[in-house]
Amino acid sequence: MSTKSCCRFSLQVCSWVLVSLALYAGFPTWVLALDKEPGEPIHTLDPMVVTATKTPVPISQVTSAVEVFTAEDFEIRKVRTVTEALRLSQGTIVQSNGGPGTNASVRIRGGSSKQTLVLIDGAIVNSGTLGSFNFGPLTTDNIESIEILRGAQSMMWGSDAMGGVVNIRTKRGEGPFRAGAFFEYGSFNTLREGLTVSGQKGLIDLSMALSRWDSSGFSAINYRRGATERDSFRNWQASSRLGIALPKEGRVDVNFRWWNSDTSIDSSFGPSDVSDASNDSNGLVLTGIWDQPIMDWYSHVLTLARSQEKSPFDPGVSQRNLSTGVVSVPFGGPNETKVNSNRIETQHNFQLHESVALNLGYQFRQQNGKNDTGLSKETLSSHSGYTQFQVNLFERFFATAGVRYDDYNTFGDATTYRVTGGYLFKETDTKVRSSYATGFRAPTINELFFPDFGNPDLDPEKSKSFDVGVDQFLFSKRLKLSVGYFWNRYKDLIETIQDAGVCGTGPFGANFCPVNVSKARTEGWETSAALVLAQDLPFMKLLDIFGKYTYTSTRNLDTDRRLARVPVDQVSIRVHYQPVDPLNVVVDFRWVGSQFNRPSTAQDDSQRVPSFKVVNLVVSYDVMKQVEVYTRIDNLFNEKYEEVLFFGTPVRSVFGGVRVQFDLPVGDTNS
Repeated sequence: MSTKSCCRFSLQVCSWVLVSLALYAGFPTWVLALDKEPGEPIHTLDPMVVTATKTPVPISQVTSAVEVFTAEDFEIRKVRTVTEALRLSQGTIVQSNGGPGTNASVRIRGGSSKQTLVLIDGAIVNSGTLGSFNFGPLTTDNIESIEILRGAQSMMWGSDAMGGVVNIRTKRGEGPFRAGAFFEYGSFNTLREGLTVSGQKGLIDLSMALSRWDSSGFSAINYRRGATERDSFRNWQASSRLGIALPKEGRVDVNFRWWNSDTSIDSSFGPSDVSDASNDSNGLVLTGIWDQPIMDWYSHVLTLARSQEKSPFDPGVSQRNLSTGVVSVPFGGPNETKVNSNRIETQHNFQLHESVALNLGYQFRQQNGKNDTGLSKETLSSHSGYTQFQVNLFERFFATAGVRYDDYNTFGDATTYRVTGGYLFKETDTKVRSSYATGFRAPTINELFFPDFGNPDLDPEKSKSFDVGVDQFLFSKRLKLSVGYFWNRYKDLIETIQDAGVCGTGPFGANFCPVNVSKARTEGWETSAALVLAQDLPFMKLLDIFGKYTYTSTRNLDTDRRLARVPVDQVSIRVHYQPVDPLNVVVDFRWVGSQFNRPSTAQDDSQRVPSFKVVNLVVSYDVMKQVEVYTRIDNLFNEKYEEVLFFGTPVRSVFGGVRVQFDLPVGDTNS
């Protein structure tokens, strides 16, 4: 983007903020109509963040760049998948290879998907063979919250957290036991249904969910390019969280999540419309977490976690090149990849002083992977120890400092550290925060061991990360503004190159293999504004706007080219209007700037993915306390766009659904 274009776009964003403020100023009669005293602040619950320090901290005291989505957000927007939720998050790039269930990746601040660590209830779910996590099959059913922590986080989380962390947690059962069900039907022959049970009785709480999703009529390769086959998606998902209260405020959580998806796919080579090709996923996550205070000044947390996934792949029976029209037989045959990840962590928390806490931890991590194409079972394992100090002075000054040491069975060891600080000016509701950290990513099993391709001499990728930001509340907390700058430097990045002196020969071509050869830079700005325009007024129960803008500049420092699949500009705006209690209207707007599909060494206009804008609309109505009906329209204005070159995205799509819930005769919570 040129300097002129960048300035013009920044002016547009500033104009949006100013218009919002003007709208707020234009509602004096609404403000006077409030039952509350003038100037009384809007009361919102300060969510607790765990990912940043591995201890619960109010988000107002967190000194890292973090964002939290809750189950209430998913419910209001009728979000079906985790990728749909993350598409509106700050500094995050979400891209899918086609329709529902197809491979979906998440990048943070211009890093790769391999540099984003993903956790589900404490289990690391990044693939041991590929390095990234496929978000495609994962729905939001029974998810309590998603925390997105931006910037290098290896000091607390180890490998794969160079770009940031996405932490997904299952709902906790609360209140009287209730059951619920939902049914949805819509475009692409979509049929979704599910059941839930949750509640608490005595020392036990439980939350369970089971859902099913069938869809067809959506071509993975963009149908506008000539694809005709209708690819299908079949998904089962189940989850539960069982909590047991222990003496002295202790607690045990046992978590379970399972998905089984069958997804039809196409190929970007050509591109090609492939018949009967599929890439399925069968995932399982099991975790147990014991959190036990021992003394007033000492507590202990033990985490046992396991994730595993089987991914059968079928190349299909025939493929048609959409550029040449040539019909051929796809390369290879059916195969299956199996990966699993085990994590054991013990963390000891000491309150050394009312203002100073110390966290000491040890983690054992093991990843296994194999497939039917020649990769025998290989293992990556590490032993890690970390120390972190947390400072909280007078509820104004907050700081953390820590160091971590990881010892791997493959490349050796890695040491990372992180320092953060922040100050809250209570008189003006202003928080200033900053952090500096180092990170690393261990080579994957494929990069190390894949036959005739892997390079066992690889070193880990390394990074340095810095950010600074200001969060400001105005107008009695009706308006929250946030602005931040981030900077990342990467070295020893792993790229596949052709080098007869280093590499072997194999199915990928002569002398191709991964090597530590690349350096890169990413930097940019993150701004957001959240404005409550009206609340508790006649026919204006709530009207609020939440907007975000991210500017990301990237460079491969070896070629001086932009990094692939990273748009410079991203904008998202959410408007929530609730005229009366039973009725909710939500409009989501997303604008994504142009990007390049190929790596920087082969950047050309034929590989450019144009910018696009998408508007989604959701209207829901509570017919009665136990029954809700809703309709959702995706891509309201029928935008023609691609997130990834050649792959399809939804045309205007309409869905309708109903949700019901009712009490169960299990007894009250005090029995």
